[in-house]
Amino acid sequence: MTSWTPDSWRTRPARQLPAYPDPARLAAMESRLRGYPPLVFAGEARRLKAALAMAADGRAFVLQGGDCAESFSDFTANVIRDTFRVLLQMAVVLTFGASMPVVKMGRMAGQYAKPRSSDTETQGLDTLPSYRGDIVNGPEFTALARLPDPARMETGYFQSATTLNLLRAFASGGYADLHEVHRWNLGFVARSPLAARYNDLSSRIDETLAFMAACGISSMTTPQIRETDFYTSHEALLLPYEQALTRIDSTSGDWYACSAHFLWIGDRTRQLDGAHVEFLRGVKNPIGLKVGPTTDADDLLRLIDVLNPADEPGRLTLITRMGAEKVAKHLPPLLRAVGRAGRRVVWLCDPMHGNGITTAGGLKTRSFDAILSEVRQVFDAHAAEGTWAGGVHVEMTGREVTECVGGAHRLTEADLGARYETFCDPRLNAEQSLELAFLVGEELKARRLPSGIPALAAQ
Repeated sequence: MTSWTPDSWRTRPARQLPAYPDPARLAAMESRLRGYPPLVFAGEARRLKAALAMAADGRAFVLQGGDCAESFSDFTANVIRDTFRVLLQMAVVLTFGASMPVVKMGRMAGQYAKPRSSDTETQGLDTLPSYRGDIVNGPEFTALARLPDPARMETGYFQSATTLNLLRAFASGGYADLHEVHRWNLGFVARSPLAARYNDLSSRIDETLAFMAACGISSMTTPQIRETDFYTSHEALLLPYEQALTRIDSTSGDWYACSAHFLWIGDRTRQLDGAHVEFLRGVKNPIGLKVGPTTDADDLLRLIDVLNPADEPGRLTLITRMGAEKVAKHLPPLLRAVGRAGRRVVWLCDPMHGNGITTAGGLKTRSFDAILSEVRQVFDAHAAEGTWAGGVHVEMTGREVTECVGGAHRLTEADLGARYETFCDPRLNAEQSLELAFLVGEELKARRLPSGIPALAAQ
């Protein structure tokens, strides 16, 4: 490998980057961002890496969730609060089901860029550049909106900073109190059509909290009850922005990407000689790599060698996104190859991206049943190979949108128009997200050994 610098990615082929019409304006914005404070700190990233190392060893479970693409127009305290709240609710259920800590990461405070399958979009007789996320251009189908604008990076920076400020306040200021979060779940269970099914898990959580309180373990005596660690993540797609926010840690002398605690490489930008792999191999953050059905086992091992040459636990997370119909064929060979190579990685299941469908009316949607099927098949594949399914990665929102069909309330294609609000991919709504957490919690609980040790981790 050649030596790494924050700008060495510029010598590599770069996919999915916008064509800015004015390079001088882009360079000026990059220079401006380099003078701004970091959004996250190296010590926080190291703490997340240690938590992910536990997940790599089967001693923790990871929940990563949030918007497909954050929107500048949805930048309100309520939107941030509602998504954070649902992630907390999901985490409580998963913690009890897995009987282990849950590492919480939001696709928040920076998930503003999106890869596209085509550089252009055609509507009628007009062809314009594709919408690549609010940090690049606008979703409106006009020539002006679709023109990549470097000034949007500054807007993204300040909105990310404000979002992080609010998330930190929620995480440490009492909003994350375990007893309150469980009370919210009781409300969800009461109004769910599957209430009888969820009552057992919910009642057991209630009993556990009551027992802890009787032992004197409460939010008044134990900070861990009223506070939580919450980390931010996004796809490291817009490399000029990422480089501008990369800093040297004064403690270790290492380079850290300070736009988020955790960054990942998408399925479209995981080329071994590509710019995105080159950039992320040099920063010391914990990082992720999307792994799709076209991923070759040998190529995956080469990528692991480049991205985590020291085989550091917690450094690399592999996020599989196969599709429910392709898991059984494509995932086991990859699990075997990585296992035989003795590489220590975190395995996450992204059950969203491989299960997209388009309705007769042209709306993109996803089936809740297919999403749940992929999660269960991934758990089965890991069990068969003796590896640990370390978590789930979902696109979701805290609002009651109607973008995915199915779930306990049996949303159909006819319901999608009621509140179809996404600019990109369809998301699970608050109810569907919690339902998924309860169903996954049941799976985790059923797979535990009598000793309480997860069966997969014990193999």
